[in-house]
Amino acid sequence: MSQPTASLANQMKMRDREMVPRFLVICMFTLMGLSLALVTFAQVTDQPQRGVVPDSPVTQSRLITLEGSRNTGVAVLDTTGAEIARSDLNKSGFIDVIWVSVSRERKVNNVTGNPPLTLVRRENGHTAIIDPATNWSIELIGYGADNVAAFARLLD
Repeated sequence: MSQPTASLANQMKMRDREMVPRFLVICMFTLMGLSLALVTFAQVTDQPQRGVVPDSPVTQSRLITLEGSRNTGVAVLDTTGAEIARSDLNKSGFIDVIWVSVSRERKVNNVTGNPPLTLVRRENGHTAIIDPATNWSIELIGYGADNVAAFARLLD
């Protein structure tokens, strides 16, 4: 009876060795090292930042509040407390994602209560959400048309 177990143990030893080939591990660490060297070079030589969204003036803004939970959905409220959108309606699940991000940032910065956020449309057409309580903001670009529209339509 101990012989089949020994055979299984030997198979497992061989399988574990072959799970990630050594060549791939070397490539992974080489890529990490090259990335670190590139970032170090950019910082030491004071290279300008690239891929940063250019600052654009605000053309339209609206104060909103996000309230809810993951179980019941997140509501977007205007300054009067009226619900203007929900995360569980009209392909608006991205509202929940933003609510989680805002909640996390406020927890890290020890913000109490639920102060309003500022939803803005910029001159360049981008939509952004700004949290004055934490100085956190997110430019809603590159998240897909439905996700950006969940907030952009609140400004129309």
